[in-house]
Amino acid sequence: MKTSARLGSISIAVLTALPAFAAVDFQKEVLPILQQRCVECHGADKQKGKLRLDTKADFFKGGKDGEIVKAGDAANSEFHKRLILPKDNDERMPPKGDALTAPQIETLKNWINEGAKWPDGVTVPPPAPTAAAAPSAAPVVDDGWKPSGKVKPAVPAPELPKDFKAPAGEAAAIEALAKNGIDVRPVALNVPWHEVNLRLLGTNVTDATIASLKDIPSLIEVRLGTTKITDKSAAVLKSLPHLEALGLELTGITDAGVAELKSLKNLTYLNLYGTKVTDAALDSLAGMKHLKNLYVWQTKVTTNGVDRLQAALPGLNINTGWELIPVTTNAPAAKK
Repeated sequence: MKTSARLGSISIAVLTALPAFAAVDFQKEVLPILQQRCVECHGADKQKGKLRLDTKADFFKGGKDGEIVKAGDAANSEFHKRLILPKDNDERMPPKGDALTAPQIETLKNWINEGAKWPDGVTVPPPAPTAAAAPSAAPVVDDGWKPSGKVKPAVPAPELPKDFKAPAGEAAAIEALAKNGIDVRPVALNVPWHEVNLRLLGTNVTDATIASLKDIPSLIEVRLGTTKITDKSAAVLKSLPHLEALGLELTGITDAGVAELKSLKNLTYLNLYGTKVTDAALDSLAGMKHLKNLYVWQTKVTTNGVDRLQAALPGLNINTGWELIPVTTNAPAAKK
């Protein structure tokens, strides 16, 4: 019984020590971007600028101009700088086709800032066939999730309007927030979309603090983790029609607030870690076809609720943290 109790304590300690935000998962989030947008020109068959990006060693070695990534510092990493250049700049990456989407650029930026962790032995495969090359095959992302032998389907990416124009009053709302120490920033150069991260302000942020966000419809990413916002803020958040990433970890949000967010059809990322949400919140999310990553560590959701949502959204990655528990506390003690 002592061995069992000790393991149970370790399990609780591990969950208690979970971070308040989820780190970028290389294989699930970074690798698909490199595969589809980078290795065609920087892979095994072709290395423009003597740069190869399909292996860990080659990626961090860089190309003819030296290293392209400074782990922990995206702002000074050439790889990130090239992604956010204007379309007419010859140095932009990728040089042909559409630029990476704002969420893709944000994913790569966060990955670099978090240390650019690339698991040993993992390589980036060649680009998957396009729809024209394989019209009968639906695009998939193989992230290792294969229940009953089936590959987890890819989540369709939301489409932001290409002709979006900020409404009158948005610039004034951004300026007013700046005077109060809240920085609403562009997600990349020469794009109309913005992001705001209030996590570092923590408990200084309340429902009243973010009320004016409703006047900034260009917001596609809002981070409110550790703040004192409650369900009252759901009315503000649901008024942001293009919102793609929303962090609500360790806030006062409940099932009622999540239910109001179901109108955010472009949402791809939602963090509810450490909140009081239950299976009712998961049921509210069943219609979000673009939702790709959901974090519900240390909440009141159950396996039944998770299974229902997974059935409704088979491409969704639901991170519960349950896999971190090595054994149950009622496991029999090891024999001597």
